[in-house]
Amino acid sequence: MQYSQAKQGRTFVLRLEDGEVVHEEIERFARDKGIAAAALIIVGGAGGESRLVVGPERGDARPITPATHILGDVHEVAGTGTLFPDEEGNPTLHLHMACGRGDHTVTGCVRAGVKVWQILEVILFELTDTPGRRVVDPGLGFKLLQT
Repeated sequence: MQYSQAKQGRTFVLRLEDGEVVHEEIERFARDKGIAAAALIIVGGAGGESRLVVGPERGDARPITPATHILGDVHEVAGTGTLFPDEEGNPTLHLHMACGRGDHTVTGCVRAGVKVWQILEVILFELTDTPGRRVVDPGLGFKLLQT
């Protein structure tokens, strides 16, 4: 286990609009507001044709090849995630959401491209005084949080 302490900074309430790409908008907002790290909760709608990363193609393969799922229609969503800078200082979102429609739910990471359907409400809790960074792990092939 790794750990570090952080302090809570500002709290933001965001409303993402129809058609916006979740991770792109949140990362842009973080850059614009000078937010290096944050914790987030979200609720709203995801549009059809949104893409989720739903796991690795094979759990034992290295580097990891992501498995993706395309939402066939509009889904209700709830999610939580973190935002930390990568090695170049760019805010990088890691957010998982559960997407439900009828009696079917799929859960995954938004990095593949989730588009907002109508609105997506985001509460962003800024974290300050944290050394957390996302650093590429060459064995896995993606950025891991280093505290």
